[in-house]
Amino acid sequence: MKPDTQTAMRELIQQVRSSIPFDTPAADLCSDTCAGCSRKLLDYLEMELENWESRLDQGEMPNFGDINKIARSSKKIYNALKKNGLIN
Repeated sequence: MKPDTQTAMRELIQQVRSSIPFDTPAADLCSDTCAGCSRKLLDYLEMELENWESRLDQGEMPNFGDINKIARSSKKIYNALKKNGLIN
């Protein structure tokens, strides 16, 4: 059985939090190569995840577009962080 959209969003948020190094020290965020500002990308994604966690706690039900938007953003940010050498 497929999970409802609220459960799917919570699982996606958990997966993103475990895959992306939000706790990277500021000194390590800037390197010689830069495919987007790592600090700004991490801040943006953290803000989006916190926003959805709050909305889910208030009982809001995301639609598939909301889930897809977070998934796409997370994937793009993950790839940028990988190009910047923050993810192996």
